[in-house]
Amino acid sequence: MKRHKTNYPGVFYREADRIGGKGAEKVYYILFKQDGKVLEEKVGRQFVDDMTPARAAGIRAERIEGKRPSRKEIKEEREAQEHAVKEAEANRWTITRLWEEYKRGTPGLKGIVTDENRFEKHIKPIFGDKQPHELGALDVDRLRIGLLKKARKPAVQKTPGDSKPGTVKKSVDPLKPGTVKNVLELLRRIINFGVKKNLCTGAGFAIELPKVNNLRTEDLTPDELAKLMDAIEKDENLIAANLMKMALFTGMRRGELFRLKWSDLDFERGFIHIRGPKGGVDQTIPVNEEARKILQSHRRTNSGFVFPGRGGHQRIDIHKSVNKIKEAAGLPKGFRALHGLRHAYASMLASSGKVDLYTLQRLLTHKSPTMTQRYAHLRDSALRNASDLAGEIITGIMDAKQDEKSILDIIRVKP
Repeated sequence: MKRHKTNYPGVFYREADRIGGKGAEKVYYILFKQDGKVLEEKVGRQFVDDMTPARAAGIRAERIEGKRPSRKEIKEEREAQEHAVKEAEANRWTITRLWEEYKRGTPGLKGIVTDENRFEKHIKPIFGDKQPHELGALDVDRLRIGLLKKARKPAVQKTPGDSKPGTVKKSVDPLKPGTVKNVLELLRRIINFGVKKNLCTGAGFAIELPKVNNLRTEDLTPDELAKLMDAIEKDENLIAANLMKMALFTGMRRGELFRLKWSDLDFERGFIHIRGPKGGVDQTIPVNEEARKILQSHRRTNSGFVFPGRGGHQRIDIHKSVNKIKEAAGLPKGFRALHGLRHAYASMLASSGKVDLYTLQRLLTHKSPTMTQRYAHLRDSALRNASDLAGEIITGIMDAKQDEKSILDIIRVKP
């Protein structure tokens, strides 16, 4: 391109297409000697860099005196800084990055959808860009308190036609303490993963989880159970009906029933193989005669699953169908159609007084006896009734003996 002189010595420009606009613009260059060599350097564009001949002349003077690096040196320094930032960022294990790595390192993670929602909604907005060691105990306390307070705020909306703005139209249910606990537990789990894999240092303090008393035990009265069985028999959805029967007769969890395959059934030995129970390790439970009848009469399809979903794939939900049966039976609104039957199964066994808690734990595939302990009071009640019965029997015998003695005494004193 042709050089164009300016009124400043050693400063010239060339014309080029304008960046970010139509037409042309001037691109300024300087000429000067350094170490016996004549150097030509570009110093900037007319519009993009707001360069003028006077500014170019000032830059030339600074270059001659060695007070200013070249444009190339500035670019190289900037690139070096950007590279250093990227490298530092690559070595910076934030909570978000640890979460992504955690998901990659634990494929098939149970409850991933729920955990993902908790992370995106509650953890990422506050701690996502922070590294574990940058967290403070006060930060976590504020998260806990904020979740509880935020959840308790009512949804305030202005209803059209209302004279007063901000009329409360609908209340929001408070975030349950158990949910807050789960959010904090997820945060702790992510950090512990990073520490275990030597990706980062820990938070420097223990994340304490709130104590939650959310043990919920559901049961059915004999009358409710009879109504439920009648509703099950009358319902046309055989999959929903047999799922509910299996939950009641085996105590299996909903997810375990959804994952159940025909290959998991060993009728010859009388066992059901449970894949991926909540405790993590595969388990086997005995199949009783009623469950055997249900499974053997259940219609088999081309799917490997006993209760398949769409396209023969693993089922993910049956909420509407089982709730329809529950409502037809007139069961309480809060009774959970499948998990409640698992509780009913456990409650019946515990209250019978014939099943010890260790056996019940094995049947329910609880990882520890802690969860099984919720049914202890039912078993204790049955034992107490049995003990009371023993007392009544013994008292009755003693009373009879006393009556017999009194009669004999009367006989002896007769003339």
